[in-house]
Amino acid sequence: MKPLVKGCAFLILLLLLHLGPSGCDQKGEQGQTQSTATYLQGTIRVSGAWALYPMMVQWGEEFGKLHPKVRVDISAGGAGKGVADTLSGLVDIGMVSREISPEEIKQGAFFVPVVKDAVLATLNDGNPVFAKSLLSRGVKKKTFVDLWINGTALTWGEIVGTDTKSRVQVYTRSDSCGAAETWAQYLGGKRQEDLKGVGVYGDPGLAEAVRKDVFGIGYNNLNYAYDAKTGLPLQGLQIIPIDVNENGKVDPEEDLKTRTKALQAVRSGVYPAPPARDLYLTTKDRFKGPAKEFIRWILTDGQKYVDEMGYIRLKDDQIQEALKKL
Repeated sequence: MKPLVKGCAFLILLLLLHLGPSGCDQKGEQGQTQSTATYLQGTIRVSGAWALYPMMVQWGEEFGKLHPKVRVDISAGGAGKGVADTLSGLVDIGMVSREISPEEIKQGAFFVPVVKDAVLATLNDGNPVFAKSLLSRGVKKKTFVDLWINGTALTWGEIVGTDTKSRVQVYTRSDSCGAAETWAQYLGGKRQEDLKGVGVYGDPGLAEAVRKDVFGIGYNNLNYAYDAKTGLPLQGLQIIPIDVNENGKVDPEEDLKTRTKALQAVRSGVYPAPPARDLYLTTKDRFKGPAKEFIRWILTDGQKYVDEMGYIRLKDDQIQEALKKL
């Protein structure tokens, strides 16, 4: 019987070696099983909103470190493109910076929120009335309505109550995007098409147009309005504070001079929603395969990168609800 016992022991040893780290359901880094971390592979294709692009790039890089066999291809092009690409099967994930429409849901759009940010009004750093008046007085919502919705031809002097005759040059987005739709909704419109102004493609393009026009006014997603390194407005731009309570001055909680102040205004609810809003990731029907694991990671361990990237975390109950949807 001894040879039989030795043979069995040898077979058991081989079996244990075979079911080691690559076969057992042992927990690895970031809550993934070691088998998942080892064997998750493939390409995750992502397109859509400029607003989410910087955050998504960071998430893609960090997820790739955990899963070397997974490639995340990310391209920006506007929220409309993100939804269209997912519904047509061109990409696995669409980045969307507005609410998903009922029509898109009927076509199979499945979505979860992942972070929050805001759209901010911008003007040229050399604007003749900014430092003397706008910085301390802010702009009332009605003025924005006159410029973008009513198409009223205003001078900068009329906005701040001086004799400055320089006419305001209004810019808007030409590509189908969440920033424009969100800005339109804040001003009482329903669609991006309700906004007047010279159309410019993309978040960076709109910022550049205002930087080149001393009398220009535009709007940008928060992370295209501020410099990521300094937290100050992008060189050549200034952020227009909104006189939310219309008391004729910029109160400390309405101050948007730095990205930190802007984030605090959004978190506290002082900065209105819209133009503050949730940002979404969407797909056709359901997230599957590596894309599903990527979204699950974004809603859990990936949230630790949100603050440093200049976005705002969702509330815990929103994250839990999103995880249930998965």
